[in-house]
Amino acid sequence: MANNTPDNLRYAKTHEWVRVDGDEVTVGISDYAQESLGDVVFVELPSVGRTLAMGEAFGVVESVKAASDVYAPVSGEVTAINEALLDAPETLNSDPYGEGWMLKLRPSDLAGEQEKLLDAAAYSQHVEDEASKH
Repeated sequence: MANNTPDNLRYAKTHEWVRVDGDEVTVGISDYAQESLGDVVFVELPSVGRTLAMGEAFGVVESVKAASDVYAPVSGEVTAINEALLDAPETLNSDPYGEGWMLKLRPSDLAGEQEKLLDAAAYSQHVEDEASKH
């Protein structure tokens, strides 16, 4: 399975990615996640200012096939959401690591939690293991 898994990101086993930008992190769903979902038709995002715990569901991505919760890969306060996704949810399919970002967080314990996230190689292995179970 040839998935696009950028090396500069960290990944959660629930298929969200994290990019550290100074004192904020940007969060989205992986290429594998968008491919598994199929054509995304609706995205629900949290409100700015909401505090999320690592692993807490923060929104929903609906595709023509299924609806899937998305989870906070790290704890923190939501500082921005990608409003463009509300009008163009298909951006998650076309550019999951760029224009398809979902939210920005001000992390509360990045140093501690980042170690629980996977690097690109470990995430790719996780995806392969998961795919082989289906």
